Amino acid sequence: MNFQFPEELDMLRQTVRGYVNDYLRPLEARVEAEDHFSDEDFLRLRREAVALGLYAHNLPESVGGAGLSMLGQVVIGEEIGKTSMPLADAIGFLPASMSLAADHQRDWFVDPVVSGELTVAYALTEPDAGSDLGGLKTRASRTGAGWVLRGAKQFISGADYADFIIVLAVTDLAAPLRSRFTLFIVPRSNPGFKYSGNFRKMGWRGYQLGAFSLEDCELPESHVLGEVGGGFAAMMATINTTRIEYSARYVGMADELLRLARNYVRERQAFGSRLADHQAIQFMLADSDCEVEASRLLTYRAATLADEGDPSFRVAGSRSKLYASEMVGRVADRVLQIFGGAGYMCDWPVERMYRDARAFRIGEGTSEMQRIQIARAFLSE
Repeated sequence: MNFQFPEELDMLRQTVRGYVNDYLRPLEARVEAEDHFSDEDFLRLRREAVALGLYAHNLPESVGGAGLSMLGQVVIGEEIGKTSMPLADAIGFLPASMSLAADHQRDWFVDPVVSGELTVAYALTEPDAGSDLGGLKTRASRTGAGWVLRGAKQFISGADYADFIIVLAVTDLAAPLRSRFTLFIVPRSNPGFKYSGNFRKMGWRGYQLGAFSLEDCELPESHVLGEVGGGFAAMMATINTTRIEYSARYVGMADELLRLARNYVRERQAFGSRLADHQAIQFMLADSDCEVEASRLLTYRAATLADEGDPSFRVAGSRSKLYASEMVGRVADRVLQIFGGAGYMCDWPVERMYRDARAFRIGEGTSEMQRIQIARAFLSE
């Protein structure tokens, strides 16, 4: 498999790197310290991403996106993974299910979101269900005028500010899992949408995870996204590609950690020589370097299979997500150890990345769920 990138993807990498260095890095320390990413900054960064042709890069051109290949999305993921989580999201990796939008949903939903003027969140997880979809309790019932939704969601990225929330709800409890759910577009302005607040978190400062309830939330038929009963397939299509893009982000974070470590050990002196000259340090760096490169190749392979239309990209994505999410935690731990006491202090970004990396083994499908998918595929051959 050839991973020689075409010139346009090399140019894309340089564009994203410039965006990160010019617009995102200057905000890292303030967002981390304040645990807040202002609406004004977020809008400004979205507009810069739109101007560079980076926003909505994962959506097809048919709905106004850039129609970027999966490998192109991975290139973007690697570069934005080098900055903090809340800032990375400003580049506009939007829910893939938006590609299901009907023509009548373009003017009020798709177009303003793809342009970066309005925002969208994706709501799956509930207080009693995350990985176990069979435990989802949010219900959508038909009425004479459309639908009414009742239920609650939690740990939802961007729910504190999103103008629209794509909600997965049960529409036929008696149906098999694959046809039990439907996606709905819920405007934040809907009287039945009740925001509960943000969670305090170990990491991801400035990146809010929120909770909300739907209390007799009435929606017209025009707010169904895709087909009734098609929510499971749409959700899986979103998750399968998101795992690959996020794997690239984890690789990017690990790259950044090693860059910091390389610079530090070349300058720091201990016992009469540079840290870089101590074998114990060299071994930690060598192990980390090998793991990062292995993770990068797993991610590139998954992306290439997706671009080729090979259905095995799904399990390849699980492999890349599992390995990358656990790899970056190990790298963060080693790099913090290399920095010693300095790494534990907030003067360096190492401790922030150490905390942030822990969530990667949970979000977008836990490590345990990835292992289940990988084992099933392995045993079915």
